[in-house]
Amino acid sequence: MHNEQPNINYIRQLSGGDIEFEEKMLSILQQELPEEIKIYLNTLEINNLHQTAEIVHKIKHKISILGLEKSYEYTIQYEKELLDGNRGGHEDFLRILNKMSEFLTK
Repeated sequence: MHNEQPNINYIRQLSGGDIEFEEKMLSILQQELPEEIKIYLNTLEINNLHQTAEIVHKIKHKISILGLEKSYEYTIQYEKELLDGNRGGHEDFLRILNKMSEFLTK
């Protein structure tokens, strides 16, 4: 999981070579992810783990779009843990979010 790097291979597959589509997808990710990270951190801080799991579920799709397959699998498990009242996976999930954020701000 930790060696994975975000990429736009999946977005390229979807686009069929349409550069405008690729740019639009990346733009949406760049706009939505920072806001979703804020919501994630806020819901975790107030210990609303059900709502935290909901935002993790939304972010999970962005993880998949950016080609982070192992991180996606991890996030499925983390989402379940949150619903069970366990927030122990936060540090690893935060590393995934940071990796995605760095990639999208390049």
